[in-house]
Amino acid sequence: MSTRQPSQDTQARQTSQVAQDTQVAQVTVTTADADATRALGSRLAALLRRGDLVLLSGDLGAGKTTLAQGVGSALGVRGRVSSPTFIIARVHPSLGTGPDLIHVDAYRLESLEEVDALDLDSSMEDSVTVVEWGRGRAESLSDSRLEIEVRRRAGGEDHTCPRRLPGDAQGQVTGGADKAPGDMLQGDLMRTDDPRDPREVVVRAVGQRWAGVSLADLVPGEG
Repeated sequence: MSTRQPSQDTQARQTSQVAQDTQVAQVTVTTADADATRALGSRLAALLRRGDLVLLSGDLGAGKTTLAQGVGSALGVRGRVSSPTFIIARVHPSLGTGPDLIHVDAYRLESLEEVDALDLDSSMEDSVTVVEWGRGRAESLSDSRLEIEVRRRAGGEDHTCPRRLPGDAQGQVTGGADKAPGDMLQGDLMRTDDPRDPREVVVRAVGQRWAGVSLADLVPGEG
């Protein structure tokens, strides 16, 4: 007796059902401008808890710091979240009962040994840690993490005019989140929020921590 094979339409429906039943491990969100990128950061913060690690990647001016600003604002931490280029790592204490925010710039770190030298493990357990330029440098900090790539849409123009301002050229871990932003890198979406140049933000969940957590909540109108 021959076994009847399901039709292509049936196979398509079955594949669709499997996709719906499978935990979303990756989503892509398009943001039109800086405000929309910060709003995505706010939605991201709603999924985060103490001990979480977020690795941000993307070209200079893509919007990594802008996304981190949305996270910090929603978490309710002290101080303006700005590029920690000269500080390497800055701690933003919580103004309430939520976790602190550790904001790291790994751009000038050339090895995993240098990441380990920051001794972030001692404070990561009670904080949300966001690492810019983290891909290929900071994965060893946690088996569970969110890997986020911020990129310009194809064909978008680069409106960034970055310039470095005086700051702490040595680089250090500080808790001085209230310092004047003289140590920040001008640019990012502060100057590149042209709505004709939207961003695509790819969020990928890695590790057991994110099993059962729906990333669909990051997409406006979904979740």
